[in-house]
Amino acid sequence: MKIIYSTFSFLFIATLLLAGCNSTSDEQVSKQPEEVRDINSITVRPELIDRLKVGNPSLIDLADRILVPSRVQVDEERTSQIGSYVTGRIINLFVILGDYVKAGQPLARITSPDLTQSQLAYLRAASRVVVTQKSLDRAHHLLAADAIPVAEVERRKSELEIAQAELGAASDQLRLFGMNEADIKELSKKGKILPWLDIKATREGYVIARNVIVGQVVQPSDPLFQIADLSYVWVVGDVPEQIARDVRLEQHVEINVPAIGGTDFDGIIIFVSDTVNRLTRTVMTRVMVENPERKLKPDMLANMHITDTQHKTLVVPEAAIVRELNQDYVFVAISDNQFQRVPVELGPEVADFRPVLEGLTIDQRIVMEGAFHLDSERKLAELE
Repeated sequence: MKIIYSTFSFLFIATLLLAGCNSTSDEQVSKQPEEVRDINSITVRPELIDRLKVGNPSLIDLADRILVPSRVQVDEERTSQIGSYVTGRIINLFVILGDYVKAGQPLARITSPDLTQSQLAYLRAASRVVVTQKSLDRAHHLLAADAIPVAEVERRKSELEIAQAELGAASDQLRLFGMNEADIKELSKKGKILPWLDIKATREGYVIARNVIVGQVVQPSDPLFQIADLSYVWVVGDVPEQIARDVRLEQHVEINVPAIGGTDFDGIIIFVSDTVNRLTRTVMTRVMVENPERKLKPDMLANMHITDTQHKTLVVPEAAIVRELNQDYVFVAISDNQFQRVPVELGPEVADFRPVLEGLTIDQRIVMEGAFHLDSERKLAELE
């Protein structure tokens, strides 16, 4: 009886151990991870292969385009700031903002006590010259008659020279006040004091500023008018110091003004600053642009496109690129029918090509055409 019980116990324990082993084996099988599918890899069906063109990235001569935010300014060498030569009151205005004027054209009329006093001083000096000249002439006659000594003649000669110098100074003062030679001759001939004076344009161009009204008292330091020749303008931009070395004088640049639309203007760099702005770490660059139709207006915002010197650059065609979540990708050939989608960093588009900055080498074969169809197949396979 004991033997039967022992045998039964042994069989029961063995059964439990065997069941435990099977359970452990089942758990291990169930815990094995499922095979993870690479969502960036795709094996192409034979019917799709013919729609793909595979090749290597190209190495071409390419020039980088540097974009510099800029602004339109008047050409300071073609601009004049005009004011009054004397302190006085404006009694008339002849132009308004935007008028086209020629050099010498009256802009405003001013009356001034200083102008009156200067004309009076000129007439007095002119009269003194006449008197001293007659006195010297009489002295010569008296000297010939041995009626006066030579010293008297020399004294009267000295008085004439002083009077002539005073007349010259008075004449210069009138020129400084804006009177021309014709006005001075008219004053000398008729002796009539001019009660007013015209403020005239010093150059040909457009009135782009008028800071005066009738009745206003003005000083010589006041800027009354600004006249500019707008057939040429400046476009000024601040180039980052890291790329300033690529900017050269007489280099052609492309100017684009968003306010005008699709019109591009050709310009030439005429100035590159020798100093760096300590706050912005930029170098001021000035471009001369022809503006015959006056489309470019001062203070317009512009974009300056500076083309760098050409150098060998690895590029891929636009058709080879697919984009997802702001990331560019290309398909690299692993075999004849297997491709891997890889991320790449690309530069701005140039003539249907994108410069490769990172992620691809010239030895790698990629899908040059048909990348869009291949990516669609990859997405469908991902959903299965």
